[in-house]
Amino acid sequence: MEKIKNELKTLQKALMTGVSYMMPLVVAGGILMAFSLMGGTPTATGMKITIPFLNNLNIISKAGFAMMVPVLGGYIAYSIAGRPGLAPGFILGFLANNPIGDTAIKSGFLGALLMGILAGYFVKWMKSWKVPNSLKAIMPILIIPMISTFVLGMFYIYVVAGPVVSLSTALIGFLTNLSKQNIIIFAIVLGLICEIDMGGPITKTVTIFTIAMMAEGMFAANGMYRAAVGVPPLAIMLSTMLFRDRWTDGDRTASKSAGIMGFMGITEGAIPFVVNDLKHILPSTMIGCAVATVIAALGGVTSPVPHGSFITLPVVTNPLWFVVAIVAGSLVGAILMGITRPKLTTETKLEQSKE
Repeated sequence: MEKIKNELKTLQKALMTGVSYMMPLVVAGGILMAFSLMGGTPTATGMKITIPFLNNLNIISKAGFAMMVPVLGGYIAYSIAGRPGLAPGFILGFLANNPIGDTAIKSGFLGALLMGILAGYFVKWMKSWKVPNSLKAIMPILIIPMISTFVLGMFYIYVVAGPVVSLSTALIGFLTNLSKQNIIIFAIVLGLICEIDMGGPITKTVTIFTIAMMAEGMFAANGMYRAAVGVPPLAIMLSTMLFRDRWTDGDRTASKSAGIMGFMGITEGAIPFVVNDLKHILPSTMIGCAVATVIAALGGVTSPVPHGSFITLPVVTNPLWFVVAIVAGSLVGAILMGITRPKLTTETKLEQSKE
């Protein structure tokens, strides 16, 4: 039992390490992207940026977003296995955050989190191998990164990626059937799942589904979905303001950047917080998103563009209901976090004061 507790503490420390190194990339990439989108125009293919300077800013921001998930995977592995875990963690995190095969499905931050943990323990095991003295010098720089990356990379492609594709295909069929039955039940289900992985395969599947619906001239599902995309980071920001005794000073500072991203429809601002406290934040944001989608459905909100939150307000139908949906969903999520998260302990406050 004690061994299990120690391993859980190791995992918790690893996740916090990954988040701490990822956070600056989320903030830098997210804030720059938010500024670049301010000069964009909502179109049927997304936000179109025509001003060259803002377009270059958007390119820079995307570089930050492209790096944040591999950094998460790399430093989770590093926390568990030390420096030899960095290379496989980075590479596997990159693999998880990029399309694989003909289906072009990626697993996003959840995949990087899983592969970072696996890389950490795999490398830690390899470090225990008894090898000849002649090989010891090249183990951490050649043998460990090469073997661990190869084995786990193939494991991801052939074992992990396959079920992700199957899940996505089944999810599209499920949503298509449900959308023809009961609009409120459909809105609840859509809200609960649409941002569950903050830009990962489920989110991308919902995006594909709503775009397919738009191609058929039906924009209601996209309207519901786009009311929810900013809810997770906005809810986190509101919760840090309303329940100060549940969040550290660092959380409150970082949440401001997350809130700006949420306003601009960038859900990824919530990822570091979700990774840090999955059991409290994720259920709260899921319910908040469901509230937003249901209100959008009741208000007859539709959207013709594959982007969301307040930045697309000029192009949605029934904009007042759209705003009410976002605000209500964010408030519900914020309140649920405040209720479920424990108050800061004296130990946490002391640690915070030393930082």
